[in-house]
Amino acid sequence: MRLITFGTPGHWIAAFDIEGRAVTLDAAARAAGWAETGLTNRQLLALGGVKMVELAKAAATLPGEPLAGLRLGPPIPDPKKIICIGLNYHDHAREVGATPPPSPIFFAKFANSLVGPEDDLIPPRDEAHVDYEAELAVVIGRPGRYIKRADALSHVAGAMAFNDVSARDFQLANQLWTSGKAVDTFGPCGPALVTMEELGDLQDLSVQTRVNGERVQNGTTAEMIFGIAELIEFLTRVMTLEPGDIIATGTPAGVAKAHVPPRFLKPGDVVEVAIQGIGTLKNRVLEAE
Repeated sequence: MRLITFGTPGHWIAAFDIEGRAVTLDAAARAAGWAETGLTNRQLLALGGVKMVELAKAAATLPGEPLAGLRLGPPIPDPKKIICIGLNYHDHAREVGATPPPSPIFFAKFANSLVGPEDDLIPPRDEAHVDYEAELAVVIGRPGRYIKRADALSHVAGAMAFNDVSARDFQLANQLWTSGKAVDTFGPCGPALVTMEELGDLQDLSVQTRVNGERVQNGTTAEMIFGIAELIEFLTRVMTLEPGDIIATGTPAGVAKAHVPPRFLKPGDVVEVAIQGIGTLKNRVLEAE
């Protein structure tokens, strides 16, 4: 199934994408005879797979609204955690001259960064080195702590495309990277949260970026240093993962700062991030406000 939101920032409506039609969770809940209303996608994930399938079946019987013309938002606009993994592709580590880390490097973004799959990117003032990072983001469906690698993928609800847009000047001025990462609008994601039964092997998906139509990243999740199950095992040694938590799993080679000369984004550029089996983000870069 494919979970989406639509509407306007701060007022996103949770829905299923049923063959190009948006069917709201509320409409599906009424059709299924549920007492629950006003569900968010994060709350739906917390209900578990059986309830999700029941609601999706009800949604499939409804006409819905064509996606064309709707403004799509982040599939999970209200996560409790956005965890981003740094230096997690062998080819990316090589291109920046870094030794693969002995354990996962992670940092945080926050909900202020999340925007929809076609929303604009607005750089901060005094930042000239804006970079793209195409990433597969997985979303937790079942909570857990101290999750074993063999069981980790059973805790994943699905995945979406994610662009870990980075303000490199701000990032490198802070050893923790957060100032260059947790920027407003610097987390486009979607176009849908695609659940696991539709995705196949998460470690065998293509990851691409195009800038103004030119392909600048062309990788595969098979190049990850730490696979998704290993990341979940590692992270849950530190914290409990909860339904709706987002893990952006790192980027392959081809980021703007690694080109010679660097190809940082500028106002007017259009950045497309495409993940096999999920879809494409398409975001225009605006002038700093």
